[in-house]
This record gives sequence, structure tokens and C-alpha cells, in this order.
Amino acid sequence: MSEEYLDFIAKVREKSGIDLSSYKEAQMKRRLTSLRDKRGFTSFRDYFLAINRDKLLFEEFMDRLTINVSGFYRNSKRWEVLKDEVIPHLLRSRTKLSIWSAACSSGEEPYSVALLMKEHFPTVDFQVMATDIDSTILQKAERGIYRGESLKELPENLKLKYFRMQNGLYYINETVKNHINYKRHNLLADRYPRNVDLIICRNVLIYFTDQAKNEIYHRFSESLRSDGVLFVGSTEQIFTPNNYNLSLVDTFFYRKTSL
Repeated sequence: MSEEYLDFIAKVREKSGIDLSSYKEAQMKRRLTSLRDKRGFTSFRDYFLAINRDKLLFEEFMDRLTINVSGFYRNSKRWEVLKDEVIPHLLRSRTKLSIWSAACSSGEEPYSVALLMKEHFPTVDFQVMATDIDSTILQKAERGIYRGESLKELPENLKLKYFRMQNGLYYINETVKNHINYKRHNLLADRYPRNVDLIICRNVLIYFTDQAKNEIYHRFSESLRSDGVLFVGSTEQIFTPNNYNLSLVDTFFYRKTSL
């Protein structure tokens, strides 16, 4: 890494708590260089001075940094496995579920699991903790207002049942919102919750270094109850799950094994 970029990383960590050295350097540097150049800066030194004093520039920087791409029931076949196999198995030994949507972005994922629970397991007590490192995107998630493209994989009956449409936007029902608790959380630095039944963390870890991913998978495993399940993204298969006290349940689903 260049000395200038190393200095930029250090200042970003001091300002935001985000350690860019735990992200894949080539991908992250390319993304940030593109944004820096787009805003008319030719050095990371000048770019940091700008984002440090301009709130909107800093919010844009955070948005680019945290890759906020999501959608309801994204990769819907995996949600069928969650509904038909994973949750019924969890409920054999539990009467209520603690669910963590980690790196939840703009909220589609935690709302999706809440919709699934309300629709298919209506008598089950559950709560979803939804976390992300980006405070701005969490505020958007809490509002629960979406454009139609975010709902393209959501069955039509669920749109009608759980959303109110106004001026081309979809507003999620308050009865769904009541099951979600949003909180800022840094996967690389903050304490993880304990005794979680289901962790959903998808299409995020691909941006981290192998060392950072290894640490996060260990901490996810520690966060799960015995027999709890980790649900990852389509590019994030864990090739040695036993290293983390996990075993493969189905594609992209891993169960914590008993010691």
C-alpha cells in the first residue's frame, strides 16, 4: 500500500471505527479511488479533508464503503429452505427465536425474515436484531419505505398484506416493524450478541480479507446457541465449516454442532 493510502486508512479508522485494512485492498481501493475522482479530488489526503468537514460527502463515502445492495427475499429459493427446513428444525427445541440480521443494509433482509415468520409461523414469538455499520442506512431501514424494484422477488400476496402503497412507494406495516430492533454494529470491532438461534449475514464477507473472514466466522459460531444456524450469501460458502464448530445443513446454511 502507498504511504498516502495507509494514512487515509488510519484517519478513516479514527473517524468512523472502520478498519479498511480488513477489506480486500484491490477492490476497496478501486471503489474509493473512483468515488474520490468523481468528486474532483486527486489525492486521498485532500479527499479525507473534504469528507471530514462535509457531512454529505462523508455519508456518500460510507454508503460506497458498505455496499448497500439488497432486496426482499433475495435469492428466493434459499428463503424456501429457511421456511421449510431450517426454522422448523429450530422450533423442535425452542418456543421462541432470537434472530440476528448482521450487516442488514437498508432493511430488506430483516423485514423479509419477519414477514416469513409472521406468515408461516404466526404463533411463534420472535425478535430480529438488525445491525449495520452505516448509521445513515439504518435510519432508512427503520423508516421501512421501498421502491418497487426492492420487492420484485416478494410474492404478490405478501405485498398486499404487509405493505401500503402510496405515490409509487411501498410502506411496510407497523406490525412487521415491531419485531425489528435496529442497532449500529461493527463486525470487526464490536461485541457480538449471545445465544442467537439464527444469524443471517449475506453478500458482505466477500469484501473482507481471509483473515477478517476467519475471525468473523469464529465469532458468529460463538454467538450461536448449540444447534443454531448461520445463513450466508451465494458467494460465501464456508469450505471448512468444522474449523468454526459448524456443519453444512443445506447450500449456504450451517448449523452449530454440539461440543
